[in-house]
Amino acid sequence: MRITLICIGKTDENFVITGIENYLKRLKHYINFNISIIPDIKNAKNLNQDQQKGREGELILKQLGSTDFLVLLDERGKEFHSIGFSRYLEHKMVSSVNNLVFVIGGPYGFSSEVYRRADQQISLSKMTFSHQMIRLFFVEQVYRAFTIMRGEPYHHE
Repeated sequence: MRITLICIGKTDENFVITGIENYLKRLKHYINFNISIIPDIKNAKNLNQDQQKGREGELILKQLGSTDFLVLLDERGKEFHSIGFSRYLEHKMVSSVNNLVFVIGGPYGFSSEVYRRADQQISLSKMTFSHQMIRLFFVEQVYRAFTIMRGEPYHHE
Protein backbone atom coordinates (compact mmCIF):
# COMPACT_ATOMS: atom_id res chain seq x y z
CA MET A 1 0.00 0.00 0.00
CA ARG A 2 1.04 3.58 -0.61
CA ILE A 3 -0.17 6.63 1.31
CA THR A 4 -0.37 9.99 -0.42
CA LEU A 5 -1.09 13.30 1.29
CA ILE A 6 -2.36 16.01 -1.05
CA CYS A 7 -2.09 19.61 0.20
CA ILE A 8 -3.03 23.00 -1.23
CA GLY A 9 -0.16 25.50 -1.17
CA LYS A 10 3.43 25.18 -0.09
CA THR A 11 4.65 25.06 3.49
CA ASP A 12 6.27 28.36 4.45
CA GLU A 13 7.35 27.85 8.05
CA ASN A 14 10.81 26.32 8.43
CA PHE A 15 9.99 24.59 11.72
CA VAL A 16 7.03 22.86 10.06
CA ILE A 17 9.16 21.80 7.08
CA THR A 18 11.82 20.42 9.43
CA GLY A 19 9.24 18.48 11.44
CA ILE A 20 7.62 17.00 8.33
CA GLU A 21 11.01 16.00 6.90
CA ASN A 22 11.89 14.33 10.21
CA TYR A 23 8.76 12.14 10.17
CA LEU A 24 9.06 11.42 6.44
CA LYS A 25 12.54 9.97 7.07
CA ARG A 26 11.14 7.78 9.84
CA LEU A 27 8.18 6.66 7.72
CA LYS A 28 10.46 5.27 4.98
CA HIS A 29 11.00 2.22 7.21
CA TYR A 30 7.28 1.41 7.24
CA ILE A 31 5.48 2.53 4.09
CA ASN A 32 5.73 4.37 0.80
CA PHE A 33 4.48 7.83 1.81
CA ASN A 34 4.32 10.78 -0.58
CA ILE A 35 3.25 14.39 -0.22
CA SER A 36 1.82 16.10 -3.29
CA ILE A 37 1.58 19.89 -3.19
CA ILE A 38 -0.97 21.66 -5.35
CA PRO A 39 0.15 25.27 -5.88
CA ASP A 40 -2.00 28.04 -4.46
CA ILE A 41 -4.67 29.23 -6.89
CA LYS A 42 -3.49 32.29 -8.80
CA ASN A 43 -5.59 35.43 -8.41
CA ALA A 44 -7.57 33.85 -5.58
CA LYS A 45 -8.36 37.36 -4.31
CA ASN A 46 -10.62 37.79 -7.33
CA LEU A 47 -12.58 34.60 -6.60
CA ASN A 48 -15.40 33.99 -4.17
CA GLN A 49 -15.18 31.00 -1.80
CA ASP A 50 -17.12 28.63 -4.04
CA GLN A 51 -15.02 29.53 -7.08
CA GLN A 52 -11.80 28.97 -5.16
CA LYS A 53 -13.04 25.63 -3.79
CA GLY A 54 -14.09 24.66 -7.31
CA ARG A 55 -10.68 25.37 -8.81
CA GLU A 56 -8.88 23.62 -5.97
CA GLY A 57 -11.28 20.71 -6.32
CA GLU A 58 -10.51 20.32 -10.03
CA LEU A 59 -6.80 20.16 -9.22
CA ILE A 60 -7.35 17.64 -6.42
CA LEU A 61 -9.47 15.37 -8.60
CA LYS A 62 -6.84 15.45 -11.40
CA GLN A 63 -4.35 13.91 -8.95
CA LEU A 64 -6.52 10.86 -8.25
CA GLY A 65 -6.55 7.48 -9.91
CA SER A 66 -9.82 5.66 -10.38
CA THR A 67 -9.01 3.07 -7.70
CA ASP A 68 -7.55 5.47 -5.11
CA PHE A 69 -9.30 5.44 -1.75
CA LEU A 70 -9.89 9.12 -0.99
CA VAL A 71 -10.07 10.38 2.59
CA LEU A 72 -10.71 14.06 3.29
CA LEU A 73 -9.25 15.60 6.42
CA ASP A 74 -12.35 17.50 7.42
CA GLU A 75 -13.56 18.89 10.75
CA ARG A 76 -16.88 17.03 10.34
CA GLY A 77 -15.21 13.66 9.75
CA LYS A 78 -14.84 10.65 12.00
CA GLU A 79 -12.48 11.11 14.92
CA PHE A 80 -10.00 8.47 16.07
CA HIS A 81 -7.71 7.96 19.02
CA SER A 82 -4.18 7.12 17.90
CA ILE A 83 -4.67 3.38 18.42
CA GLY A 84 -7.93 3.47 16.48
CA PHE A 85 -6.23 5.32 13.62
CA SER A 86 -3.49 2.69 13.63
CA ARG A 87 -6.14 -0.04 13.32
CA TYR A 88 -7.81 1.94 10.54
CA LEU A 89 -4.57 2.07 8.52
CA GLU A 90 -3.88 -1.59 9.20
CA HIS A 91 -7.37 -2.49 7.96
CA LYS A 92 -6.79 -0.51 4.75
CA MET A 93 -3.49 -2.34 4.23
CA VAL A 94 -5.11 -5.78 4.42
CA SER A 95 -8.21 -4.82 2.43
CA SER A 96 -6.40 -4.40 -0.90
CA VAL A 97 -6.25 -0.61 -0.95
CA ASN A 98 -3.30 0.19 -3.21
CA ASN A 99 -3.21 3.96 -2.77
CA LEU A 100 -4.74 5.58 0.28
CA VAL A 101 -5.03 9.30 -0.45
CA PHE A 102 -5.61 11.89 2.26
CA VAL A 103 -6.34 15.50 1.34
CA ILE A 104 -5.95 18.70 3.31
CA GLY A 105 -8.17 21.24 1.58
CA GLY A 106 -7.69 24.93 1.06
CA PRO A 107 -8.80 27.68 3.45
CA TYR A 108 -12.50 27.21 2.62
CA GLY A 109 -12.61 23.42 2.58
CA PHE A 110 -13.64 21.22 -0.32
CA SER A 111 -15.88 21.59 -3.34
CA SER A 112 -19.03 19.50 -3.59
CA GLU A 113 -17.36 17.49 -6.38
CA VAL A 114 -14.52 16.48 -4.05
CA TYR A 115 -17.00 15.54 -1.30
CA ARG A 116 -18.88 13.35 -3.80
CA ARG A 117 -15.68 11.57 -4.88
CA ALA A 118 -14.50 11.03 -1.30
CA ASP A 119 -14.74 7.59 0.24
CA GLN A 120 -14.45 8.88 3.80
CA GLN A 121 -13.83 11.92 5.97
CA ILE A 122 -11.59 11.98 9.03
CA SER A 123 -11.16 14.75 11.58
CA LEU A 124 -7.90 15.20 13.46
CA SER A 125 -9.63 17.43 16.01
CA LYS A 126 -12.69 19.55 16.60
CA MET A 127 -10.25 22.43 16.94
CA THR A 128 -9.14 24.44 13.91
CA PHE A 129 -5.45 24.38 12.99
CA SER A 130 -3.53 26.08 10.22
CA HIS A 131 -3.25 24.04 7.04
CA GLN A 132 0.51 23.96 7.50
CA MET A 133 0.33 22.60 11.04
CA ILE A 134 -2.15 19.91 10.00
CA ARG A 135 0.47 18.55 7.61
CA LEU A 136 2.92 18.05 10.44
CA PHE A 137 0.28 16.63 12.81
CA PHE A 138 -0.95 14.21 10.17
CA VAL A 139 2.49 12.90 9.18
CA GLU A 140 3.33 12.42 12.86
CA GLN A 141 0.09 10.49 13.41
CA VAL A 142 0.82 8.19 10.47
CA TYR A 143 4.27 7.53 11.92
CA ARG A 144 2.72 6.92 15.35
CA ALA A 145 0.20 4.51 13.81
CA PHE A 146 2.94 2.37 12.30
CA THR A 147 4.92 2.26 15.55
CA ILE A 148 1.72 1.10 17.29
CA MET A 149 1.24 -1.64 14.66
CA ARG A 150 4.79 -2.83 15.27
CA GLY A 151 4.56 -2.62 19.07
CA GLU A 152 7.38 -0.11 19.20
CA PRO A 153 7.76 2.17 22.24
CA TYR A 154 6.97 5.54 20.59
CA HIS A 155 3.32 5.64 21.70
CA HIS A 156 2.43 5.58 25.41
CA GLU A 157 -0.99 4.87 26.89
